[in-house]
Amino acid sequence: MLIPDELYYTESHEWIRVDGDEAFMGITDFAQHELGDIVYVELPDVGKKVSSGEPCGSIEAVKAVEDINSPVSGKVEARNSDLEDTPDLINKSPYDEGWLIKIKLSNMDELENLLSAAEYKKIVEA
Repeated sequence: MLIPDELYYTESHEWIRVDGDEAFMGITDFAQHELGDIVYVELPDVGKKVSSGEPCGSIEAVKAVEDINSPVSGKVEARNSDLEDTPDLINKSPYDEGWLIKIKLSNMDELENLLSAAEYKKIVEA
């Protein structure tokens, strides 16, 4: 299971990669593995405000439908339109091609509430 050190994580299995005051977001390798084959993704529209810990979309797999919770608050700057036709990119490349949305951060202090790779690894191994 891949858990890149440079990312932040949530207990609900989302990740973010921070670059200045923007962050790319997705679901973890663990989450995509647990879900199985992903068949549909519902993402928020560009310009929509998202709040830390609140649902901002959903992922549908053969086994289940799960909410996607935003790890941080801010405004959606971009969404991964490739997922509309090929949602299984999340299964193949959860940290690169399978990213979900890009968020303009509104509160950098929220990063302190997220998990490091080491902390997240302890959760998924428990």
